[in-house]
Formats: sequence, C-alpha cells, structure tokens
Amino acid sequence: MIIRFFRSYIDSFKGLPSEIWWLSLITLINRAGTMVIPFLSLYLTKDKGFSLSDVGWIMTSFGLGSVIGAYIGGWLTDKIGSHITMTLSLGTSGVFYVLMQYAETFWSIAIMIFFVVLLADIFRPASFVALRSFTNQSNQTRSTSLVRLAINLGFSVGPAIGGLLIYNFGYDALFWVDGLTSMLAMVLLFYLLHPRRNTNAKEEINETPVSAYSDKRYLVFILGMVLLAFVFLQYFSTLPFYYSKDYLLSEKYIGLLLGFNGLVVFLVEMPLVHSLEKKGKDPILFVTIGSILLLISFLILQIGHFEGLLWAGMALMSLSEVLAFPFANTFALDRSKQGKTGQYMALYTISFSIAHIFAHNAGFQMIDQIGFASTWWIMVALGIVMTILFFILKRK
Repeated sequence: MIIRFFRSYIDSFKGLPSEIWWLSLITLINRAGTMVIPFLSLYLTKDKGFSLSDVGWIMTSFGLGSVIGAYIGGWLTDKIGSHITMTLSLGTSGVFYVLMQYAETFWSIAIMIFFVVLLADIFRPASFVALRSFTNQSNQTRSTSLVRLAINLGFSVGPAIGGLLIYNFGYDALFWVDGLTSMLAMVLLFYLLHPRRNTNAKEEINETPVSAYSDKRYLVFILGMVLLAFVFLQYFSTLPFYYSKDYLLSEKYIGLLLGFNGLVVFLVEMPLVHSLEKKGKDPILFVTIGSILLLISFLILQIGHFEGLLWAGMALMSLSEVLAFPFANTFALDRSKQGKTGQYMALYTISFSIAHIFAHNAGFQMIDQIGFASTWWIMVALGIVMTILFFILKRK
C-alpha cells in the first residue's frame, strides 16, 4: 500500500513543464521566508503591547494593501507582462520587509504593513498569468497544485523556523529573513524565467474580451470565495491567538501546529488532484466539498477543550484547502479565457484581499466582544452560506 501511494505520488508530478518547476522553486523560497504573517497577531500583542482592537485595525490595513496590490498586479500584467511584474514585486517587498521592523507606533506599523502587502500581492495575479502561459488544459490543475504545493511547503517550513527564530533571537530576525528570501527569489525569477529563456510561453490575447465585472456567474463565484477566504484566514490570525490565550501554547508549538497544515497539503494535494482531475468533474463540485470540510473544522473546536481537537481541526482545514483552492484556481483560469486574463485573475486575487480587510479585524473584534466560542459559531454559519452559494453555482 505504501509503495502504491509512493508510485501514485511520483506519477502525479510527471509531464509538467520545466517552467512550472522553476516557478514552484521560486515560490517555495519566497513563501518559506514569509514568516511574519502567521505570527503577526502575537508580535503586535506580545512584543508591541497593542490591544486586540488595535490589532484588528492594523490587520485591516493588511487587507487594504492586498486589494490595491492585486488590482495593480493585474493592471501591470496586462500592460508590461507577468515576468517584469513579478520581479518588481519580489524586490520591492523584500526591502519593505526589512524596514518593517523599525516601525514602532500604531500608524507607522499600519502604514508599513499596508505597503509591504501591497508590493507583495502585486505578484499574485502575475503568477497566475505566468502559470497559464506555461500550461495547457491537461495539466493546468496539477500545475496549479504544484505551485500551491511549493506555497504550502514554504508555509510548513516557514512557521516552524519562525517559531524557533523567535524563541532564540526574537521577532527582529523574522523581518531580516523575510526580506532576504524575497530578494533571493527575485534574482532566481529574473534569470530562470526570463522571457528570453522561455520562448515557448504564450500569453493569450482575446480580441473581444468580456469584462470580468459583467460575468454574473463569475461574480457569484467571487462572492463565495470571499466568504471561503474569510473563514479560512482565521487559521492564520485569530486561531494562533486562540492557541496562545485559551490553550497557553508557546510560539514554537503553534509553529509546529501551523506547519502540520503544510505537511498535510504536501503529502495529499498532488496525488489527490491528479486522481480527481482525470474524472473531468466540474471543479465547483470539489470547491463545495472543501467548503463543507472547512465549516466542520470549526464545529470540531466546540466539542471540548483538549489539544487533540486543535490537530483534528487543522487536519480538516488542510483537506478543505487541498480540495477547494486548486479547483477554484482552475475555474478562474478557465473562465478568464473569455476576457482579459490579468483582469479576471486580479478579481480572483482581490477576493482573498477583501477577506483580508474584514477577516482579521472582524475576527479579533468578535473575540474581544463575544469570546472565542461564539466567534467560531459565526464562522460555521458563514461556512453554511458559502456552501449554499457554491451549490447554486454548480447547479447553474
């Protein structure tokens, strides 16, 4: 059985373009360095002494930067191409990661986080366009999964290393590592994926493009993704705070718990997606199943109070991520063929950015006002709403 799984795992990687492998390596290096984000709520409360309300508003600046960055990223991609856009994003965000450690006041931290995220999220629509230019219909979902695998492996390694860095050297070490890894990723991207080295890549141009903002089915999908991201993001802002305050877990233990998410995705996503992709099912079906698993992960937290529930909830969330996000990416990429790719993928990215604006702030405000348990019930209710939206989308 183990040998069969190993063979299936290896087979799921076969036939992918070399450019996708390079893009995945660059993404791995970049995301492994993004250690500040999972520990941001703890950094602001424990190291800087801000209240939960202050943290919520600072995280809103995070979301605003993400929305504007995604919009600029889509616009730049349609204007100057994905390669230059991604290179500029990595280089400038790396500099701002290093500078962010010197912000001390509420406003200086909020403004610095705004610009860090703005510059970093310019990368995201451009990376989707680059991915599609290197793939075809037969390997698009697997290629997306490989890049996501790199992201999750980076997030698996990153929090674990981040927790150790905080434990041994303090929070300042995170900013230096984040900045330097972004710059390293920029150098690799510039040389390994330069258009002169990849003459086979083609970015399609639609002569009669449909506006993403007039595509009603796509807008329903985007609304569902906003809610999905809203609930999902609690695992990287309010949940670490919950682990610390309610379970009294250390940063090192929290880092391992968050790293478990990346490990599950690393082991499961590629073979599962490879198997499901062959079935030719509507990708929205798997997004719907993923949304159901996500809401159940919050129900798990209400059963009792022991650490095993945290691991069970994290496992369910990870399986939700494995199903929902690769096939959501596929749906968005397929839909973008009828319009400007940059615009479609910018709107898809903005769905996560909008969630960033409200998810972190609302999560902390609710915890502050009504406590952890009631907040988790609200996440369950939102999970039911998004599942209904995806079900309606699938029926249409």
